[in-house]
Amino acid sequence: MSKKYHIDLDESINCETVLLPGDPGRVEKIAAKLEQAEFLGQHREYTTWRGKLEGKNLLVMSTGMGGPSTAIGVEELIQLGVKNFIRIGTCGGMDLEVKGGDIVIAQAAIRREGTSREYLPLEFPAVANLELTNALVKAAENLNLPYHVGVVHCKDSFYGQHSPETMPVAQQLLTEWESWLRAHTLASEMESSALFSVCQVRGVKAACVLQTIWNQEREKEGLVEEKYTGPNQGIDVALEAVKLLQQA
Repeated sequence: MSKKYHIDLDESINCETVLLPGDPGRVEKIAAKLEQAEFLGQHREYTTWRGKLEGKNLLVMSTGMGGPSTAIGVEELIQLGVKNFIRIGTCGGMDLEVKGGDIVIAQAAIRREGTSREYLPLEFPAVANLELTNALVKAAENLNLPYHVGVVHCKDSFYGQHSPETMPVAQQLLTEWESWLRAHTLASEMESSALFSVCQVRGVKAACVLQTIWNQEREKEGLVEEKYTGPNQGIDVALEAVKLLQQA
């Protein structure tokens, strides 16, 4: 079996479902919640562990930050037989109803990144798979966690969002941000729309669960808002969702 160039894995992974944190440092923490967890390797931004969840193989692989590395990793995993992709990430809240610590489940994503444009025209929406998304919703309910389901904003530039006034295109960035807010966009992150687009084109399933760290818009409005510093509860939501899908 030949290993894929970027992720350094081959078909011996024998997994149909993968959990995708962005941060390589989060992979082992997720794997620690599995049975028979084993380290498979690390290459570039892709750190991979495999374990079992209620007797079935489950892969955990980091994607790094942003659309390009996410798309590369997902493409190569698809070539190795993976069919279900669940992103576990973090986000910044946007809608005033979203508080630091809340779970956000992305039903769809604003394609404000560049990677998905090499897969689909902009008119084509980036939408999560309904079956996987419903499992995430049920999982959040089972765990009694505050959650929101809806559209998220997906970007390429972290500082283009957080320091837009320092950019030569400041007016464009600020105007667009106001549009997303008026449309009740839930949160902002960096990988979901590329993930959804690649999986749509390749005929596999994708979903995304996010832990809200902080909502700058609530702070601007003088609402009570504290930065969330606890564990990523999206991990527990994703694992519970996988269990539900396996039991179906």
